[in-house]
Amino acid sequence: MLRWIGLLLIVMLLVLQWDLWIGSDGMRQVHALRATVKAQKVQNHKLKRRNEALEADVKDLKHNGQAVEARARSELGLIKPGETFYQVVKPASSSSASQ
Repeated sequence: MLRWIGLLLIVMLLVLQWDLWIGSDGMRQVHALRATVKAQKVQNHKLKRRNEALEADVKDLKHNGQAVEARARSELGLIKPGETFYQVVKPASSSSASQ
């Protein structure tokens, strides 16, 4: 009788070890989740830096008129009244000119 109890305990231990190491909710899933969390932390850090840069840009645009003017000039091509706009055109390369 004692042998059967010992054998039953050993079988139960093996089943539990199987579930722990190889089963669907075992260590394999723990390692996969840790890798996912690590990747998410890296992505969150990148997004946090991007958000901080955008926040600084918004703050600069709200409180600094020169930043708005510089952005209007560079992105929209706007000029002030009384200014003359000059556009410098690079000459076409010889290969495209002969075509």
